[in-house]
Amino acid sequence: MGQYSYITNRILENKDGKEAGRLRVLVKTGSTDAEIDYVCPECSHVAHIVLPWKRPFSVRCGKCLIVMKASRLKTVK
Repeated sequence: MGQYSYITNRILENKDGKEAGRLRVLVKTGSTDAEIDYVCPECSHVAHIVLPWKRPFSVRCGKCLIVMKASRLKTVK
């Protein structure tokens, strides 16, 4: 991970439960900003934005305004 303190790349489901979007979040080590790339699962809007990093993390689509969340991953036993 080295230069990043947080990395995630998630597949997002739309309201119908189909995999239709993507959310990638990168936070450089020592930074308070998150670099976000997403494809909205509802309207397919594609964007790259920078937002302050905080947890829990979520981002609002710039077109249809739905909220996409990077929820905490659960450990499978």
